[in-house]
Amino acid sequence: MTTPNISARRALGACAALLVGALTLTACGGNADAKTDDGKSGQDSAAKTSTAKIAISAKDGSTGASINSTGVQVSGGKLADVKMTVSGSGQAVAGTVSADGSTWKPKEQLERGTKYEISATAKDAKGLTAAANSIFTTVNSANSYIGTYTPDNGTTVGVGMPVSFDFDKAITDRKAVQSHITVTSSSGQQVVGHWFGSQRLDFRPQDYWKAGSEVTMKIDLDGVEGANGVYGVQKKTVTFTVGRSQVSTVDANTQTMTVMRDGKLLKSVPVSTGSPEHTTYNGQMVISEKFTQTRMNSQTVGLGGEYDIPDVPHAMRLTTSGTFIHGNYWYNKSNPPFGQQGTSHGCVGMADVQGAQGDTTAKWFYDNSLVGDVVIVKNSPDKTVQPDNGLNGWNLSWSEWTAGSAA
Repeated sequence: MTTPNISARRALGACAALLVGALTLTACGGNADAKTDDGKSGQDSAAKTSTAKIAISAKDGSTGASINSTGVQVSGGKLADVKMTVSGSGQAVAGTVSADGSTWKPKEQLERGTKYEISATAKDAKGLTAAANSIFTTVNSANSYIGTYTPDNGTTVGVGMPVSFDFDKAITDRKAVQSHITVTSSSGQQVVGHWFGSQRLDFRPQDYWKAGSEVTMKIDLDGVEGANGVYGVQKKTVTFTVGRSQVSTVDANTQTMTVMRDGKLLKSVPVSTGSPEHTTYNGQMVISEKFTQTRMNSQTVGLGGEYDIPDVPHAMRLTTSGTFIHGNYWYNKSNPPFGQQGTSHGCVGMADVQGAQGDTTAKWFYDNSLVGDVVIVKNSPDKTVQPDNGLNGWNLSWSEWTAGSAA
């Protein structure tokens, strides 16, 4: 039989048990108004985490990072500080933060095969800081390729100037590489690429560029696999201007060059082409380089020790193999060959003086010529120049040119 005292004690124990259970439930479930040890609410404590999220494009520990697109981005805040150095040496890499504080990029292209360190901090709207770090290595030269191109950005060239790439590695996926280079002209001319072997890619329209047009070349090769395990590293836009139209025609029969400017005769120039033993190539040739003076040595073109002239004046290159149109001061003054006969080793010569000074025919032509101007040779007993010997792809028909496209 239960006594009243025993009943009361049992009721009190049950209430205590219920109270402990209630406290236990409260502790597990949490309370929006519960205070932390520092007296602040749980919500205020969680807000200490910055909403700024930093992303460094080159992941920590990665190799093969881009030398062009490596940088820092932030969302939910603005960059406060970014430091980039060459690992080991500590050399600082200059960079700029965008006006809105959302991105940072190096000012200059990074070096290949180099280890770098980036540390970045950002702040959100409440001033809370976030940080991120990365140590990475850029793609090395063994696993990457670069295309050396012409013409350069901002230049003015003649109407015959092609866009030409020489790659430092053999390209096996030509379609991938060519499709990531686009060349367009303000003239609206269709521009098509043509491969000369595995390392050279040229672009040109069907006919010479329209005078006064602007040509834009967009190179988007960064990360493009050109061969097995070999990736591009270039990403840039290049523009150049096509100047007036100048096409000069050398007639080996008459030893005369007619210079046409915008379709009108500018001047007729007496010249001396190759001798019967060393004839001049026929065909359309493009001026690819200009030198006020340059050395010409026959040994460099496989002719033995026949000549070595240290100061050939007003020299303009027409072929890779060594054909120039240039001034000649060593001719027989009592019997000048210009306009009379071919006496050179394959070049086209004009009257000049030593030192490249004076009012001479060669100086006039040099001063009135641009890289990219066309010089056509006809009626020579030699063959037509090979289209890849210099920038001379105009010697291919349009059907032949387009057949060499991989895109």
